[in-house]
Amino acid sequence: MPKKLTVSERIRRAIETADVSRYEIAQRTGLEESALSRFVSKKRGLSMEALDALAEFFALELVNARAKRKR
Repeated sequence: MPKKLTVSERIRRAIETADVSRYEIAQRTGLEESALSRFVSKKRGLSMEALDALAEFFALELVNARAKRKR
């Protein structure tokens, strides 16, 4: 079974595979491009507010897989 990605890993993957540059992501989310680079290279984390901004930019949603399985 493949390893499940963490929220941070999913956001990193979205940044790395985006059809826009990190500069544009930074401009559109209000984050600094250098902060995105440090986050992608796993040198620094991001605040919850920054992660929220990125999740909104990429239209990412959290889904409770346990609740979904119980249905």
